[in-house]
Amino acid sequence: MAVLDVLDELAVLDELDVLIVGAGPSGLTLAIDLARRGVRARVVERGEALFPGSRGKGLQPRTQEVFDDLGVSDAVREAGGPYPPMLGWRDGQPLGAFQMIEQTDPAPDRPYHEIWMLPQWRTAEILRARLRELGGGVEFGTALTGLEQDADGVTAHLGYADGSTIAARATYLVAADGGRSAVRKALGIGMTGETVDPAPTLIADAVIDGAERGLGRDHWHVWQRAKGGAIALCPLAGTDQFQVAAQYDDPDAVPDTSPEAVRRLIADRTHLAASEVREVRWASVFTPRAAMAERFRAGRVFLIGDAAHIHSPAGGQGLNTSVQDAYNLGWKLGQVLRHGADPSLLDSYEAERLPIAAGVLGISTRIHRAHRSGDTEGRRRTSEVHQLGLSYRDGPLAVDERNGRGGRGGGSDERDERAHRTDQDHRNDRADRNDRADQGHRADRDHPGSLGAGDRAPDAPCTLPDGTPVRLFDVLRGPHFTLLILGDAEQPAPDADFGGLAPTLGAAGCVRTIRAGGPAPDLLDPDGHLTTTYGPAPALFLIRPDGYVCWVADGARVRPLLTR
Repeated sequence: MAVLDVLDELAVLDELDVLIVGAGPSGLTLAIDLARRGVRARVVERGEALFPGSRGKGLQPRTQEVFDDLGVSDAVREAGGPYPPMLGWRDGQPLGAFQMIEQTDPAPDRPYHEIWMLPQWRTAEILRARLRELGGGVEFGTALTGLEQDADGVTAHLGYADGSTIAARATYLVAADGGRSAVRKALGIGMTGETVDPAPTLIADAVIDGAERGLGRDHWHVWQRAKGGAIALCPLAGTDQFQVAAQYDDPDAVPDTSPEAVRRLIADRTHLAASEVREVRWASVFTPRAAMAERFRAGRVFLIGDAAHIHSPAGGQGLNTSVQDAYNLGWKLGQVLRHGADPSLLDSYEAERLPIAAGVLGISTRIHRAHRSGDTEGRRRTSEVHQLGLSYRDGPLAVDERNGRGGRGGGSDERDERAHRTDQDHRNDRADRNDRADQGHRADRDHPGSLGAGDRAPDAPCTLPDGTPVRLFDVLRGPHFTLLILGDAEQPAPDADFGGLAPTLGAAGCVRTIRAGGPAPDLLDPDGHLTTTYGPAPALFLIRPDGYVCWVADGARVRPLLTR
């Protein structure tokens, strides 16, 4: 009861900035980002421990960049590994190896070029350890039972296993509590979507002694034509386990997740014996769906991760999109709560993430159906799943002022009108939502050519003036904005308006200025990689804390901020 007394005191003092409901990858990512910004956040989790399964095991290159910035990249690399090639089986005989994941070569603009395998339970452990390093933690066995909002904050009602309850106050609340989100239901926000596959899928983590019968850990083994449905056994990097994924041909099947049933399933569909399945550590059943919340925000409450969108696991998009939801929202909450940014900045979370989530849902659904239909080419994971090309060019925080372009973000009045429209009208307008989803998914194709406002800021190998090698990402790492000045472009005055974005961003006092080339440079570009990706000098790029460009100019149109 002492812990409850402390929590009750916190609730009474009303000192909490953000209450995060759910301790999955999205909730933990958000908590880490807020902790490093000095934002007082509290994480509550209904379960008694972290999620125990391997389910979301693929970390896309963009997510690896996020984890690099949050300080967990070394742990992720040490604990995981690359995906192996697949090996087909039939009647106890190997059919040959093949690549389902398209191999891409390393490039200067992206430090991570391949999908990295890490069981979801291990990802969560690493994130929780990082949160503890930053002074945070997770309150397990704590369920949200209701909430109310007012002009100043949110009152959340929390319940415990012993039947006790408390009321906690926070300025904002974030739902990271999964596809069956209690927060989303309390708000009355509906989910719109479709069943991707009418038949169920069983996922399990098992220790299998099958090396003598060809079940090596250097291949992802698949029995595509097994009786009752396809089954795959994937060696989980950094463990002694295999992830078992069994599809069912019968839509009315009711899979049994007991250890003995999982053993029989493996024996029935492969050439392995049930006795070779030494241990089943976790098992779960789901029916693949693609669904999205009608809105991602209701007043002072935000939805992230599976609370906002549910994916088929095909293509490895769900966990990755969830992490990036948190990364998008974290810096915005930090700017509003700690740096005086206009609260309208928070409107941009839905405006930016909803179209992206909808587009990514389309990718995972298409790949899943290609799997089911036997479309070998359609089921391949190409670079589109890496999420490096996703862009916010059509969002409210993208202004390009080079050569008088005016940018797709438009002027400040237009942006204010669009932000208001997003908050009031677009949330309940599904047709407009689908149109924006299509724009978000195709942004990298619709805007070919040079790097623009709204795009991901690429990496580039550079050197310090003394010749010491350094990457641009080393400079961007951290919770600050970065003003990248190329060549002899004139540095903006401290009161520059950044194309009208300054009052919204609240960036004053948290911008790190870096000059590459030109007079008194901080960085040099000896091999031209920076110029290749960012274009010729002179130019200026304001890079957001989440690594996206929000403002671009050539130096001639930098204006002072006239009003605040």
